[in-house]
Amino acid sequence: MVAQQSHTEIWELLEQVPDPEVPVISILDLGVVRDVQMLDNNIPEITITPTYTGCPAMDMIEVNIRAVLQEAGYQTVQIKTVLSPAWTSDWLTDSAKQKLKEYGIAPPVGKSSDKSVLFAEDRNIPCPQCDSTNTEVISHFGSTACKALHKCNDCLEPFDYFKCH
Repeated sequence: MVAQQSHTEIWELLEQVPDPEVPVISILDLGVVRDVQMLDNNIPEITITPTYTGCPAMDMIEVNIRAVLQEAGYQTVQIKTVLSPAWTSDWLTDSAKQKLKEYGIAPPVGKSSDKSVLFAEDRNIPCPQCDSTNTEVISHFGSTACKALHKCNDCLEPFDYFKCH
């Protein structure tokens, strides 16, 4: 029973680890945590997947996971990074999407299986400030690799869009 309690506790602790690039969402909201296993001697093994291969935030995510778990008494923590299957924005929780919008970042529109972007079909992404769909892409490369820069033509505010991939 202790192992099951520990397993549940680990998931609850991971909810406290924010994404370093968007601190209003946790790594659980983001879908970066793939699995939690309890190894021998009550050692947690956390499996994570980066949003992008080579994502610079992954080192900080590992540091933050270790810090939260060590503060809770888990002195040894194993962290395993897996690249397959690749992370997809479909793994964002509904709560994460709402938190992104409230923070001023437009959440992904559609599913990762939507390949309209390959055919130069730009979407009108709703502005997180005023909800207008009268928006345009300024740059497909935003403040981080997972975001694009957009502008609302109604309220004139620029905003990040968390890309669907």
